Amino acid sequence: MAKVFVGMSGGVDSSVSAYLLKKAGHEVTGVFIRVWQPEGGECTWKDERRDAMRVCAHLDIPFVTLDLRDAYKKGVVDYMIAEYKAGRTPNPDVMCNRQVKFGAFWQWATDQGADHIATGHYAQVKDGQLYEGADKNKDQSYFLWTLQKEELNHIMFPVGHLQKGEVRVIAEKAKLPVFDKKDS
Repeated sequence: MAKVFVGMSGGVDSSVSAYLLKKAGHEVTGVFIRVWQPEGGECTWKDERRDAMRVCAHLDIPFVTLDLRDAYKKGVVDYMIAEYKAGRTPNPDVMCNRQVKFGAFWQWATDQGADHIATGHYAQVKDGQLYEGADKNKDQSYFLWTLQKEELNHIMFPVGHLQKGEVRVIAEKAKLPVFDKKDS
């Protein structure tokens, strides 16, 4: 089976993604990606990291914290400021996915020997093409539009074919510590 690094946010979607991949027999590692946050702002990353760590312990998979603050600051925050200064409306979610989750994270994961990376996005990949998630209310394919076929070939979205309610049921049955955590 494949060596898969799962971006773990501490939420139910990425937790179920890790669970499903492990259940399918993959060699799974949970990775909490730390991103840049302005000083003095509300900071919940430690709580989110702790939740991701608890899920990994429950699933008996390795857990890693990956510091991508610089990549986030340059690829998302600086981009956003430049776009506002130019009179345009930026989309930081698209750039976070492009630069951080499927850019810097993938590069780091390949350096660690990963075959694939995975996230809890509600989207699907079929034959190297991006499709919307089965749950039309949670679909996140719009935020992934910059991903190309060669990138999609090493990305997995384990919950993309599910409805959010199904994800919650799986999380509860698997006794994941975040099964009842509210969506962010």
